[in-house]
Amino acid sequence: MASVRFEKAQRWYPGADTPAVPGIDLEINDGEFMVLVGPSGCGKSTTLRMLAGLEEVNDGRIMIGDRDITHMPPKDRDIAMVFQNYALYPHMSVAENMGFALKMAKVPTEERTKRVEEAAAMLGLTEFLGRKPKALSGGQRQRVAMGRAIVRQPQVFCMDEPLSNLDAKMRVQTRTDIAKLQADLGITTVYVTHDQVEAMTMGDRVAVMKLGELQQCDTPLKLYDRPANLFVAGFIGSPQMNLMEAVAKDGKAYIGEYEVPVDPAAEQKMAGDITIGVRPENWRMVGPGEGLPLKITVVEELGADNYLYGTSDVAGVPSTVIVRVSGRDHARKGETVHVTTDPHHVHVFDTTTGLRLSD
Repeated sequence: MASVRFEKAQRWYPGADTPAVPGIDLEINDGEFMVLVGPSGCGKSTTLRMLAGLEEVNDGRIMIGDRDITHMPPKDRDIAMVFQNYALYPHMSVAENMGFALKMAKVPTEERTKRVEEAAAMLGLTEFLGRKPKALSGGQRQRVAMGRAIVRQPQVFCMDEPLSNLDAKMRVQTRTDIAKLQADLGITTVYVTHDQVEAMTMGDRVAVMKLGELQQCDTPLKLYDRPANLFVAGFIGSPQMNLMEAVAKDGKAYIGEYEVPVDPAAEQKMAGDITIGVRPENWRMVGPGEGLPLKITVVEELGADNYLYGTSDVAGVPSTVIVRVSGRDHARKGETVHVTTDPHHVHVFDTTTGLRLSD
């Protein structure tokens, strides 16, 4: 196994005005499951493809362990890639697909068969080894693609949105399977997705990207609890954080006339225009005349929880505010409720720079 290190690795496509990845610095530990996440066009797949050798590195370098692989051919990097579209050979059986790379590497037949059977048992594919890909479901095909990567026993797995072609239920099952498999194998894995729920549930650490630049890299919980800037705050979390325009006066934060309780650490740094962030679950109901008034426009009933979507005529409040309440709280569409929060649940950001002000 091996660690992976990007050192100001840059990719600039010919004819483009700006680089797709201006120069990323990222260290991935040996055996770590690292997820690159961000919206479409943020450079996450380009970063992964630079590691795999499918994109040229124009500047900087990439290391696997103590090897500089920046300009090494893909076949010499000891990396296995799992693609979005599975890329299986339709005329080959599952066993032949899984063992094809080993056959090309002239691995003896006995060793090849052993590795394929071990991977198939691990992935629950033993009974399908004789089938062709067209006789498999989407989830089974994805497992074959995983199996093909596993039998090579690489130093690094690269996975490019491998679940995006699966239906919702199969995605949940398969992401659990992949996370367990990676933990069992202990192989360093770099996983790309645009789905932040996938990122939060699978990664040991998550790297959030925007326009080719790394915004924050941390454990899922720290990204959720302490987003470094407005972009990360708005991107991580489902439903997303409520972000509201506010003004800081004399160490206090105001949304219109409503004073927001903020922690003392933020009070010292606040000045002028700020943005207040509150997670849906951090609101609490208060009596009429207290807190922020919200007129409920939609109620999503999910069993254990309800999500209330409401509007407020207080200046600076976005068009929709989301509040999570217990599924037994019977707030109804058209009602007006009042909500507030506690200082330690309030995230404060500088509106101009987007940077976090609260601890």
